Amino acid sequence: MDIIALAAANTGLPLPNVRATAALLAGGDTVPFISRYRKEVTGNLDEVAVRVVETEIARLTLLDERRKAITAALAEQGNLTDDIMRRLDAATTMSALEDIYLPYRPKRRTRATVARERGLEPLAKMLMSAAGLSDPAAAAARFVKDGIATPDEALAGACDIVAEWVSESTRARNGLRGRFRREASLRSSVVKGKEAEAATFRNYASFTHRLGNIASHQYLALRRGEAEGLLKLSVSVNDEEAVDGISSWFIPKGSAPASRRLIAGAVADGYKRLLRPSIETEMAGEWKEKADASAISLFADNLRQLLLAAPLRGRRIVAIDPGFRTGCKIVALDESGTLLADSVIYPNEPRRDTVGAMRVLMGMIDEYDINAIALGDRTASRETEAFLKSSGISDFVDVFVVSENGASVYSASDLARSEFPDKDVTVRGAVSIGRRLIDPLAELVKIDPKSIGVGQYQHDVDQTALRDALDFTVMSCVNLVGVDLNTASPQLLAYIAGIGKTMAARIVEYRTANGPFASRADLLRVPRLGEKIFRQAAGFLRVPGSANPLDNTGIHPESYHIVERMASDLGAAVSEFPANAALIDRIDAARYDEFGSETVADIIDELRKPGRDPRTDAANVAFDDSIHSINDLAIGMVVPGKVNNITAFGAFVDIGIKENGLLHVSQMAARRVANPGEIVKINQRLMVKIIDIDLDRHRISLSIKDLP
Repeated sequence: MDIIALAAANTGLPLPNVRATAALLAGGDTVPFISRYRKEVTGNLDEVAVRVVETEIARLTLLDERRKAITAALAEQGNLTDDIMRRLDAATTMSALEDIYLPYRPKRRTRATVARERGLEPLAKMLMSAAGLSDPAAAAARFVKDGIATPDEALAGACDIVAEWVSESTRARNGLRGRFRREASLRSSVVKGKEAEAATFRNYASFTHRLGNIASHQYLALRRGEAEGLLKLSVSVNDEEAVDGISSWFIPKGSAPASRRLIAGAVADGYKRLLRPSIETEMAGEWKEKADASAISLFADNLRQLLLAAPLRGRRIVAIDPGFRTGCKIVALDESGTLLADSVIYPNEPRRDTVGAMRVLMGMIDEYDINAIALGDRTASRETEAFLKSSGISDFVDVFVVSENGASVYSASDLARSEFPDKDVTVRGAVSIGRRLIDPLAELVKIDPKSIGVGQYQHDVDQTALRDALDFTVMSCVNLVGVDLNTASPQLLAYIAGIGKTMAARIVEYRTANGPFASRADLLRVPRLGEKIFRQAAGFLRVPGSANPLDNTGIHPESYHIVERMASDLGAAVSEFPANAALIDRIDAARYDEFGSETVADIIDELRKPGRDPRTDAANVAFDDSIHSINDLAIGMVVPGKVNNITAFGAFVDIGIKENGLLHVSQMAARRVANPGEIVKINQRLMVKIIDIDLDRHRISLSIKDLP
């Protein structure tokens, strides 16, 4: 099997591009490096396409390994024929391979196995012959011997063998797979006696849906309910039609009526007892895989938006982790997120010491030249925000409400303890909140993506697939933005192409022992960091203070000679290029086509905006001051909000109170919206209309359909 050719056919990408990309991947190049610095080689495949090629080649490689294992097993058994070999070579899916191997796979002891041991396979073959048996009982009488008392017993054993043949038939299995995909319906009901416990699954108490188009979140919810013992699920297809169709394939034309009846019974038995349960289990796995893929893709998209949220550059901030009885933990952070001071204030109930809180907070603001406040969005957030407004602090210091999702996970982690060994979890949590405002990407990489709170049924999907997708998303974002080699944490550096956790730790150890890196080239002094890792990573690392200004751009060191030649051709110095539009406009890109037009275009773009950050500046959202709880809401109100999470069925919007509102996909536009991500984005600010309030369940329904 030509894996590369098949990968090209399956992905719809040009074969030369796929072959070139595969060669780079096989040579150890990473997806970010290939998509950014090998555009001429790959035919300008972007990161998504390179990742698709990588994934498809990995899948086909596993398929080929399984093909070889099956071939070897069949050869050892003496069952490998030219026909089977051709079928194995033609198989393009794992299920196709397994269907071919199924009749020869070592089995547990079955009814058919017992019948074969009793010498009844010849009778089964006679029954299935073109002419059949005009008198099956007479034929079966010849098989009455020790252990087989009657002709009927012999025929029953022969039918068990036929039933197994039916269940192992590739045609029957494919036919039933097709039927399941076309018409299967899933029904759910609450397990008797579990009605109260199943309240959260009330939408599925009596639910029927065609499985071919069931939504990912619905299928995962149903599976969760079943796993928790609260829902009973059943899959239905037209079994009668299925059996009739399979019977028409197995009953030889012109066979005697007596044979036909026996074969029909064997087919029905094989279908009910063996074939249908096998295919239903297989299809359940297929539907689960599709639902997982949809949920994981949504999670990855949300995570990307969150990681690429705008940073607050060049600001010193106070971060507040709000609370009631235990007070509000406050920390002062400099522009890079270094902890300067921490304290506790009690502006809320029960102490409500607003005077003392203002004195402490103002003292910190004055002493450390604070010009922004990061306020956590959980318990006591609105009350603390009200204090900041009533005290006048928010009149001269910008207040940003920041998501606390995952902050507690970080504050209790080994990493947080190593960063702040003498501080408790509350201080560490406040620091995390503040750093999220300064640089969301740099801080959020320290937390397991599953704990960030932008997923859907993340604990129900395949955890290996989820981890791979989220790790790739984080790596993609980190390399897109780039990192400062002299300030990046080991967690951030670990996601740079080619580096990984072990080398990231070595880089930080070297930096700590020897001081800041003076250039990108100094990276090669790190123990065990060779040319291969340097080539992958260098373009994504920035050294702002380097004597070579190109070290603070996305231009790869392997291309520095191109810039040097450009400078020489223009009679200028390389140091004159960055952000010098007049000089850059004089570059004749066509003179450097030998290096590749894409590479040259990227170099010129980088020179125009050296060290550019694709993220925009942070923006804030002002909630409605008159709303403090769900009881303050009324149907028809239009209020400001911020999108916190996007799911397959809609988006959850923070409107400044404890409960998030649900903006259902049906309320996003007058037209049908297939993907909520087409309409809203994580952290997007928008006005929403209250259309329903369920006080008992603390649920708020929102709409933007009728708003400008």
